[in-house]
Amino acid sequence: QVQLLESGGGLVQAGDSLRLSCAASGRTFSTYYMGWFRQAPGKERQFVAAITWTGWTGDSTYYADSVKDRFTISRDLAEDTVYLQMNTLKPEDTAVYYCAATSRFSPYYSSYLNPTQYNYWGQGTQVTVSS
Repeated sequence: QVQLLESGGGLVQAGDSLRLSCAASGRTFSTYYMGWFRQAPGKERQFVAAITWTGWTGDSTYYADSVKDRFTISRDLAEDTVYLQMNTLKPEDTAVYYCAATSRFSPYYSSYLNPTQYNYWGQGTQVTVSS
C-alpha cells in the first residue's frame, strides 16, 4: 500500500509556472512507477506525464504531446516525492491534477499512459490558469 498526497496547485496567469508535488508514504517509494494525470470538468482523465525506472536503463520519462517541452516530471527518492514542474502554463492546462502510482511493471511504455495501469491515486490538486 502507498498513500499519495498532492500539493502545489493554485490560480496563476497564462505564462506562469507552478510546481506540483506528490508525497508518497507507505511501502518503499522506489518500487513504484509514477504518473501525473489531469481532469477538466466534463472531460475524461487525461495522461500528463510518467516516470519509470529500471536497473538497466535508469529513469525514463514520458509526456503528453500537449505538455511536452513545457512540463517536467522528476522524482526525489530521499524525499519520497514526485514533482511536476509546469512552465508556460496555458488556460487549457486548467484541471484537477492527480498523482498516481503503480507497482505493475510493463515492457510497453504506452501502458503508463493509461490510468488503468495505476492502482494508487492521490486526492488531486486544482490548477487554474487564467488568460
